[in-house]
This record gives sequence, C-alpha cells and structure tokens, in this order.
Amino acid sequence: MRLLRPSIEYKQQVLEYKNEFMKNGDDLAGTSYLQKYDLYEEWMKFVSDNEKESTKHTEVTASVFLAIREEDNKVVGMINIRHTLNEYLYNYGGHIGYSVRKFERRKGYAKEMLKISLEKCMKLGIKKVLLTCDTDNIASSKTIKSCGGILENEVPNDDTLIQRYWIEL
Repeated sequence: MRLLRPSIEYKQQVLEYKNEFMKNGDDLAGTSYLQKYDLYEEWMKFVSDNEKESTKHTEVTASVFLAIREEDNKVVGMINIRHTLNEYLYNYGGHIGYSVRKFERRKGYAKEMLKISLEKCMKLGIKKVLLTCDTDNIASSKTIKSCGGILENEVPNDDTLIQRYWIEL
C-alpha cells in the first residue's frame, strides 16, 4: 500500500469513493470535507492549501492522503493527518481521521494506513498521536489498539461516547 497526495490521476476514483460513501450513508472520515465539493479540482486545491499555515482554510494544518493498493492502483481508503490539535480535535477528533471503502474493509487496510500515517506523524514532529473513535466502532478500536493505542478515557459528544487513544512515537 502507498499513501499518496490527491492528484488529477485519481480524480475518477476519488469521485467514485465519495459517491459510494454518500450512497451508503457512511461517514467520509479522513477526506477533509470532500462531501462539500462538487469539483474535484477545487477540493484538491483546498487540501493542498490546508497543508500550509499561510493558506489553510481550517483551524489546523493537515495532510490528506489516498490509500492506494499497489497491485491494481485502486483507492481503497483515505486518511487525514492533522499537524496540531485545536480544542475540538483534542477532545473528539484526534490527529488522524480515516475511512476505508465498504467492500475493502476487514482486509487489514486501515491498520496498514494507520502504520504508514504514524511514520508521517513522526516526520511532522508529532511525538504523541491522539486517535478517537465512537465506542461502538469496534473495528476502529481494534485497529488503533493494534498500532499501540492506549485508551485514556471516554468522553460524551452529543448522543455519542468517544474513546480517546494515545500512541507514543
């Protein structure tokens, strides 16, 4: 698996990814507001701008990556690494958000994506990574734990209970 920045080469696959998630009613976690963009090129610019403090559109800088399966060059997931945390991310969102296509789940991709992302976090100088998931998201909890996540606590967020895990790098 490779994690690559969004490029025009993957336009059609990313649009299919978006449509698939929206059709299934799934959360487009780790896609940096992809659902809000009708034009792929505008989303690519948003993502690129968001990597730099001087051009960011959100409260924190972040890097988005496409998870590409090497055998067939297919987008199987997406991941967003936030370079810092604001209050909301500290409490509920964490440093990393990710999603995997419905028909590609339970194949180890999320774990592989997270491992590669932790290496990228080290390069960004992040020494302690916060990951969160809903308490009923057992697959995500297992993925986080398998990469060294230690549960700190659970916090309420509206009608949901969020688990907060830390991974020391």
